[in-house]
Amino acid sequence: MAHSLHASSPAPATFRSNRPDLATDAIRTAREDLAACFRMAARNGFEEGICNHFSAVVPGHDDLFLVNPYGYAFRELTASKLLICDFHGNVLDGEGVPEATAFYIHAEMHRLLPRAKVAFHTHMPYATALSMTEGEPLIWAGQTALKFYGRTAVDRDYNGLALDNREGARIAAAVGDADIVFMKHHGVMVLAPTIAEAWDDLYYLERAAEVQVLAMSTGRKVLPVDPAIAAETYRQMREGDSESARLHLAAIRRQLDAEEPQYRH
Repeated sequence: MAHSLHASSPAPATFRSNRPDLATDAIRTAREDLAACFRMAARNGFEEGICNHFSAVVPGHDDLFLVNPYGYAFRELTASKLLICDFHGNVLDGEGVPEATAFYIHAEMHRLLPRAKVAFHTHMPYATALSMTEGEPLIWAGQTALKFYGRTAVDRDYNGLALDNREGARIAAAVGDADIVFMKHHGVMVLAPTIAEAWDDLYYLERAAEVQVLAMSTGRKVLPVDPAIAAETYRQMREGDSESARLHLAAIRRQLDAEEPQYRH
């Protein structure tokens, strides 16, 4: 299912001579944070073989992004294994290349949506299941789901694998102002300004989808929350959400520091 990437354009003439400093403390922290997200996503069953991908714009370099290399499962990734790429498909730091769909989707997300500093794409089971059903994916019946009230979009035009820039650009155009994109027949994309907020949204999105699928499986009618209450609850949840996300990421890093410290290497 996964495809190796071959850069579609040659490196610019100044590519090597003007290589930026990619060993700053901020970049190292981003690497470790992203590696922690990969490891915890694997623990939670959010990965699918070697096919899914997380990316983050490199701190201080809006034209570069961190992404996982082709051929590795999430549970294998470490901070130093992550690649730094430009929007032309050139790898500036790291060994290997990104998976093809990872490059074509994520490069266009970061290039065309500057607010999307971080992009997490998975085929995690419950959210993906809702992307395959008739109607809107979330019913807004569970409290956890209300964290995403008014923040979702649906990309309804599934076109197969994203193996060129055009498909990545099309998906980016379908996003609009949303932070959460249900990709019909495919999976989900979470966009965020920070790695912590992307992780927090990814985790709670799957939890919201899981309880909705369980409720739907009873065969009884699932009752949505009154829209006015849903909107107010969303507002309450979003107050302090970035700080909650920061603490959530810190918590998973403490767990991994105790149990899988190699993620930092």
